[in-house]
Formats: sequence, C-alpha cells, structure tokens
Amino acid sequence: MRNERENLSHVADGIAEACAAYEPFETILVDDGSTDGTGDAVLDLRARHPFLRLVRHASSAGQSAAIHSGVLAARGDVIVTLDGDGQNPPSEIPKVLAPLDGRSLPDGVGLVAGQRVGRKDTLSKRWASKAANAIRVAILRDGTRDTGCGLKAFRRDAFLALPYFDHMHRYLPALFARDGWKVAHVDVAHAERFAGASNYANLGRALVGVSDLIGVAWLIRRRKKATAVESTEAA
Repeated sequence: MRNERENLSHVADGIAEACAAYEPFETILVDDGSTDGTGDAVLDLRARHPFLRLVRHASSAGQSAAIHSGVLAARGDVIVTLDGDGQNPPSEIPKVLAPLDGRSLPDGVGLVAGQRVGRKDTLSKRWASKAANAIRVAILRDGTRDTGCGLKAFRRDAFLALPYFDHMHRYLPALFARDGWKVAHVDVAHAERFAGASNYANLGRALVGVSDLIGVAWLIRRRKKATAVESTEAA
C-alpha cells in the first residue's frame, strides 16, 4: 500500500470476511513509503482486526519490493497477494485458494494466477495492458492472459527461490514455469478503485517493460537444468 489510507478499512474488512473460513491466517500490509499515514492507520486498525501485520518501507520501492518484503515476513507456507487499492476484491480470494488440497497446493503446482474479467480500468489502461500482455505471451509463451492481476496464490518457498528483480511481479507465471512448476489460472472479478488515485502511468510502465521482458526471456533461456539429489550411498 502506498498512500492508500482511504482504502485500508475497506480492504481489511473484505479480507476478514473472505478469509473467515481459512483461520488462522495473517494479513501483511506493506506500507511502501506512504506519506498519508497509511502505516499508522494499519496499527490503529489492529484493534478491530488483530490478524493484521505491518511492514514499512522508509521510501517507496515499488510493488515487487513490497511483495518480496511481505513474503519474507510471512509465516505461512501459502501466500495470497492482492493490490491495496481495492480493485482486487477480497471476496475473490477463495477463488485463487480453491485449488488448495487442505492447506497446500497440489503436487507440482507452484502458482495459482488470477486473471481479471470485466476490468474497471480506463480505456487507455485496458488497451495498454492488452498490448503488453499480447507481446509478453508471444515472447515468453507463459500461457497467461493477464499477468497484471494482483490476486495470486503461490508457495512461499518456491517464490523465494525465484530470481528477484524490480518489476518481477509482472512475470511470475513465466518465472514459476522456468523453475519447473505448473501454473493454474482462475478468472476473478475486478472493481473500480474504492478511493484515491492510481500510482501508475501507462508510459512509465511501457518503458520499463521493454527491458524487463528482454531480461526475463534471457533468464528463461539460461535456466538451471540440473537437479541436485542428495546421495547417502556409494555409486
């Protein structure tokens, strides 16, 4: 969350309702250098929602850094991510958790990726996203229609084994597949921003996306091909 104080209660209340069936659970809110008191508001809200935990960045480091910080702090084996602006309705969380067998993902599945339907973004943002997704699919062949959706569920250990870099959150299906994991997809709803203004600009995302795409394609080609197996007996 970056300057999302107005959205905080709305999102936290939604998580509490959506995740009641999954107790015990924790929710880590990453304050990415907010200047509107978002972090302090999280601490105040803990009186109503004790499952909340706060991680702060001294200055804004971006979405990938926020996700990485949150996953490092998490104590669970399965992580669910969603954006802090309310556009990923918390009520959709059970959809990305549906493939879980008990509290674990099925063997071989590392990531359940949400894909937005009925997007409520501006026309320019939808066009930019559609073009970027088409180019990414053509180059990476990751089989994912919408990698920009913040709603995802994944194995914590598998995520932390991925190569970390800025903007990596846009390429999680390709990165999980690179490490040999299966990726499942589910359609999820999308909502209009509850309050505040977007922190992203289409042009800026497009410019960094070009170099990121080239880098991810290189990482896939250069992936590790050997699997180490510990041996306790002489050959």
